[in-house]
Amino acid sequence: MSASVTCIVCLEALSPPNEAWCGVCGESYHLQQRTDVPGKDCGSVWINEEHLALEFTCNNCLNPAPAGLDDVLDLDEAAAFIGYAAADLASAADRGIVRHRKTSSGIYLFVRKDLDALRP
Repeated sequence: MSASVTCIVCLEALSPPNEAWCGVCGESYHLQQRTDVPGKDCGSVWINEEHLALEFTCNNCLNPAPAGLDDVLDLDEAAAFIGYAAADLASAADRGIVRHRKTSSGIYLFVRKDLDALRP
């Protein structure tokens, strides 16, 4: 039994006539590609005039939700969130492996979604 593919935007099941893949996040989303089949759009497609190619992007990537204060973690919180030692996460940040901001007083700050790639 195969698992059904779901839309990254609305989390509903996808079917081939209205499925597209986001060029930004790589996830599947609803895109009405035919006029003879009912469907909905959870993203867009357009022609990139510079590359003369179609660009597919889901609504999550087109209109990202701004990070709230609860999504900003300091070094210790971030390390606990991903199961790293704080020193290892600081080292990864210094090497450019994970996006971060370092305040003038030396405090590392991370946005929660940027840490997802490091989670085991």
